[in-house]
Amino acid sequence: MKKIVVAITGASGSVYAKLLLEKLVAMKDQWSSLAIVMTENAKQVWRTELENDPDNYQDKGLPAKYYTTSDFTAPFASGSGQYDTMIIIPCSMGTLGRIASGISTDLITRAADVILKEKRKLICVVRDTPYNLIHIRNMETVTLAGGIICPATPSFYSKPKTIEQVAATVTDRVLDLAGFDIKTFRWGK
Repeated sequence: MKKIVVAITGASGSVYAKLLLEKLVAMKDQWSSLAIVMTENAKQVWRTELENDPDNYQDKGLPAKYYTTSDFTAPFASGSGQYDTMIIIPCSMGTLGRIASGISTDLITRAADVILKEKRKLICVVRDTPYNLIHIRNMETVTLAGGIICPATPSFYSKPKTIEQVAATVTDRVLDLAGFDIKTFRWGK
């Protein structure tokens, strides 16, 4: 059973985080612990893009524990907490840069540092485009440290018809990378 932390930063792409959380809840039998941490910028972007309050998720009874970005007592702030997967969705380039530089100024960057040092799975779903050379080098650094860079680039093989279906092509790929057993469109099947 996986122990997973989902971090949501202020990059555009709140729909990806929303869909990922919904899918994780639907596959509750595959994980034992779900932690969520969201930046203040992410909350603003969420309200802009989804026109609702991200804090409502806490009121919907999701089987998750919520943490602020300043709560360094969170279990995943230490390797002894044994969280095995961290997904940053969407991952802003600022967050990625701090991770690549080893700067742990908040819970998200500290948790990413812990995941990497413990040789566990870090998936950064970067959304910004185009990339400049600094972005590319930060992605290289995180990749060389053991992280996975998964750009929020949708696929169209499944002929998605709604924004949510397009976004699901990314979140399903993220769940595949995280090692979950999911039912999704498979090429050639």
